[in-house]
Parts: sequence; structure tokens; C-alpha cells
Amino acid sequence: MAAVLGLDIGTTSTIGILVGLPDQILATASRPVTLSSPHIGWAEENPSEWWENVCSLIGELLVTSGLDAGEISAIGVTGMLPAVVLLDARGKVLRPSIQQSDGRCGAEVAELKAAWDERAFLERAGNGINQQLVTAKLRWIERHEPRVFEQIETVFGSYDYINYRLTGARSVEQNWALEAGFVNIATDTIDEELVRLAHIDPRVVPIKRASSEIMGLVDERGASETGLRIGTPVVGGAADMIASALGAGVIDAGDVLLKFGGAVDILTATDVVAPDPRLFLDYHLVPGLYMPNGCMSTGGSALNWFVKNLASGEQHAADAKGCSLHQHLDHLAEQKPAGSDGLTILPYMLGEKTPIHDPAARGVIEGLTLSHDIGHLWRALLEAYAYAIRHHVEVLIDMGHRPKRFLVSDGGAQSTIWMQIVADVLGAPVQRLSGHPGSCIGAAWSAAIGVGLEHDWRGVTRFVQFSDVLEPRSANATLYDDGYRRYRELYDRIAPVWRPR
Repeated sequence: MAAVLGLDIGTTSTIGILVGLPDQILATASRPVTLSSPHIGWAEENPSEWWENVCSLIGELLVTSGLDAGEISAIGVTGMLPAVVLLDARGKVLRPSIQQSDGRCGAEVAELKAAWDERAFLERAGNGINQQLVTAKLRWIERHEPRVFEQIETVFGSYDYINYRLTGARSVEQNWALEAGFVNIATDTIDEELVRLAHIDPRVVPIKRASSEIMGLVDERGASETGLRIGTPVVGGAADMIASALGAGVIDAGDVLLKFGGAVDILTATDVVAPDPRLFLDYHLVPGLYMPNGCMSTGGSALNWFVKNLASGEQHAADAKGCSLHQHLDHLAEQKPAGSDGLTILPYMLGEKTPIHDPAARGVIEGLTLSHDIGHLWRALLEAYAYAIRHHVEVLIDMGHRPKRFLVSDGGAQSTIWMQIVADVLGAPVQRLSGHPGSCIGAAWSAAIGVGLEHDWRGVTRFVQFSDVLEPRSANATLYDDGYRRYRELYDRIAPVWRPR
């Protein structure tokens, strides 16, 4: 039996999976990750923590599975996109990573919009001018951290960094390069003129690799630190949301994955390149396909913030029920009516990415009265993300896509009340997946494809089964139509307050 290793460098955790081909999950392991927000709108992590997690969980995976390192035939790494990791000439990390949800570079985005025709940039780079661009983040570093900027010898992403630590080779996976704003979609190559917009020498952006292309082999240092075998092939990698969508079987037009992780993602598949500034455009893992998608700045990260800072007083009640604090809050929210008795939340605690692309946006609680309690607040927060998903669906339809089936995955999908709210707000059934191990399965499958152990991209769906379907409740339709209208109008009314004067 051939085995492949998949690693996921996620926002809230590092996850590993060992897969026995063709259809066995041999072991999984995870380690927590610390997300830091030292200033308003900032989101940073320590790449060394990712690597320490990888080294630790690989050992656990080998022990749990009973495999020897020599039995691992290939490695694939996925991760959040597009984090910014900077190395100096010695390969040392220059500063904490700037995460994809970071919203500090509003001024730099405005500068880029002033210098470039946005429609021309979109047609060339495939994505609009927004806070997601690595170009904007590098310009921020140049302005605010010039000593760091002048030492940059390599710029790449989270999983690119792990690949480098494994192999000693430097490359960027195709979707990191695309969302960074460095790829010319007409030529499918890194465009030096686009790179120079970041005020860096094009040489500091490594060679672009396809997701299943072998980018290097585990070297002596990588092997000594992880316990892996020297010479094990490592493929280019994958953006986490794309890898997760592949695992869910989102290959055919009309299928939509809603991914409830540290952020909330919405993804669909197409063979047509149709850039739209409201959403992101990525390559699908299946060659020849693309994946228009949206990604909110927060999701599970905001729920975790709520639990830590606003709900600690409920811990005793949760303990008494023998459940987690999240589950206890879900129970309280179930007792509240749809619409949370007029309470509306904008979940923009790190600014917001798609579809509004507003790094200046902030979290808002509107309609709060003395009659509301923590159950109302929790329900309103769950409803906020459902409204944001509906906004994305409307954009997809406007772009010409026709969503037919909604699949939900990752940790947040385990919350029945949250998924029921999503179904009610969309007015469409929501299909939960069972056994979906997350993005790491897509990374592992890319590795299997890359070394020729597998040839059918759809084969990855062997690891995921359909679970229950949550049907929309017609009794809530009018309430949620009104709630969605108020959600959209609230942002339109308050956004001018955030904008520079």
C-alpha cells in the first residue's frame, strides 16, 4: 500500500493526514496556531510555529499509523492564501507573516487604484485591486518597515515556506502567485511588470509551480527535523480553500462549497475565465478548470474571539451540561427567534474582503436593547455570516453562474443551528459532508497525482461521504429576507464613517 502525506498550514491550526491509497485515512493529527492582531486590522502569525507544528505532528502521524517514514511516497502542503512570508539572504524569516485577512494596507490599495486603471489590471492579473494583493502589503512594509523591506530576498506564502523548510528549494504555488497579483492570466506566467508594482526586484519571487508538480525532494535538514526520508518528493502545494473544495467534489458547474473554517469561503468550479472585481479568481486543482471564490476576513476566528472575550461567564453552565462553550451558545441561540429580535451584526472585525473589499470596515452591533442577551448576540453573529454568504451567491448569479447544490464543510459545519440558519437565509438545502478531513486531503491527493500513484482527480471523493441535508424552513423566509435587507443597508449607511476624510 502506497501512502502520501498531506499537511494544512491553517489560520487556527496545523493539520496533518496520512493517506493509504486508494481510499484509507491512516492517521490525522493537529496542533493549534496563534493568530496575533497587535494593531487594529492586523493579522499575523509566526512561521516558525507552523514548522514546529509540522515537525511534531509528523512524528505523531508515523506513530499512530505504524508506518515507517520510508513508506511515504509523496508530500503535499496546503495553507491559507495569500499569506506573506519574507526571507533574507540567509533564509531567515524577517518578520511575522502577514495573513490573508490582514487589513492594514488601505492606503496602499488606494495608491494602486490611483495609478492603474482597475479594469485593465483585472483583465491582466485576473483579480481586482484590493487588500488581498501581496503588492499592497509589500508597499506597506516598504513605507513602515524600510529596514525589513531592504533585506527581502524571497517573498512567498505559508505552504511555500513549509516546502522550503522540507526541501531547501524555493518556489511559489500557482494560486499564491495569482492572488498575489503577479500572474498574467493571458500568458499564465509571472509578469515582471506586475511584480515591480510591489517595488521589489522580480528575482525575489521564486519560480511558479503547478499544484501537483514536483517542486523538490526532502533534503538532509528537512529529514533530520521531521523524521521524513531524504529524497521524498514534495509537490507544489495548494491553496487551502481550493484543496478543500476538491475534497468535497466541487468539480462540476453548479456545485458550491461553503467552507466554515477560521474564515468563511464560498467556491464554485468553471472552465471559463471571467474575472470580476468582487470575487477572487483561482486555478482549480484540476488542470483546465478555474475556481471563482469569495473569502471573508473572519468566520470561526470571530466566533472564537466572541467566546474568549464575551462568553467566559457561560463556562460554568457549559460545564454543567457537559458540552463545549460553543455548543452551549448554540443551544442558547436555538431558543431565540429568527432575526434575533431585530439585532443585526456586521462581522467585519478585520475589515472585509469579498465582495465589498473594504479594509476600513469594522464590526458593528446594531439594534441592541436591554431585552437582548448573549443568546441573541450569538445567533445574530451566526446570521451575519449567513447574510454575507447570500451576498456572495447573488454575486455569483450576477456573474453568470447558477448554483445548484450547496455543500458545507470544516469545523463550523458541525453546528446544526448555524447550518440551518444558512439554509433558511439562502432558501436552499444545505448538504453536510461526513468524514471530510479538510484541506489536507486535497493536498495529499495532489501529491498522489503528482508522483503518478493516482490519475483521477475525482478519486479524492472516496474519502468524503454525504451526511444530512438541512432543508430551508419557509416560516423564516420573510424574516430573513428582511434581515438580509437590513444587513446590506446597515453597511451602506455606516461605511462612509470609516472612510478617510
